Amino acid sequence: MLYLVGLGLGDAKDITVKGLEAVRRCRRVYLEAYTSVLTVGKEALEEFYGKELILADREMVEQEADSLLKEADVCDVAFLVVGDPFGATTHSDLVLRAVKLGIPYKVIHNASIMNAVGCCGLQLYNFGETVSIVFWTDTWKPESFFDKIEKNRQNGMHTLCLLDIKVKEQSLENLIKGRKIYEPPRYMSVNQAAEQLLAIIQNRRLQGEKPEVTENTICVGLARVGAPDEKIASGTLQQMSTVELGTPLHSLIVTSTMHPLELEMLKLFSVDSSTFENNACQRTT
Repeated sequence: MLYLVGLGLGDAKDITVKGLEAVRRCRRVYLEAYTSVLTVGKEALEEFYGKELILADREMVEQEADSLLKEADVCDVAFLVVGDPFGATTHSDLVLRAVKLGIPYKVIHNASIMNAVGCCGLQLYNFGETVSIVFWTDTWKPESFFDKIEKNRQNGMHTLCLLDIKVKEQSLENLIKGRKIYEPPRYMSVNQAAEQLLAIIQNRRLQGEKPEVTENTICVGLARVGAPDEKIASGTLQQMSTVELGTPLHSLIVTSTMHPLELEMLKLFSVDSSTFENNACQRTT
């Protein structure tokens, strides 16, 4: 059996009882180590689970999945995922590979950022399409995610923005030369995401457009959701470019039409209470 086990968002103890029971009876246990991170390291998980963990990077999961599934038809193998197992499409690919090999599988779900964002008070059924904001480079500055945020806002829906994670990435030079040398891990902050959105707004105005999202649009920054030092801040997009939320992982929400109850909840986390009193762009139902 292949078990896909969600670990939740905080630390080692966020695993479900069902998930922990599955892990402890498995011969091999892999820890997916590229779509998200916990607030604790591999060693803390091993101590709590009582099992040695094998780090599974993107290369292993996407290119060497057969080795990961080896003997899973005759013994139990677990694949651990921060959050919920189906938060990333590569995990669906792993399931399809297992089925093709005749290996049964079982999914053990857990909390993910997709539903935990409700902690800020915005109602989950008022969210539109989730978007990913990627790190820009000097030569690559995509804006497609902004169009999706605009579309959600026009439809009265909030947007959850998942911020880029760069783990075990190679520089272009090392990639071309085939050198297995990797760049230090990088995790996008709410500040960086807000700065890129502000740059896009300026670009659109220079092109004669009037963006639906502006510097004064109410946004929410979230850091380390589910951890003891979770931090939430609400304010304008401009304020999000300077707010201090600390260590990874961060997420950003761009709001749209808000129910009065949502607005009251966001005020609990306001960077500046006058923002909600004076902001002309906030919209309520």
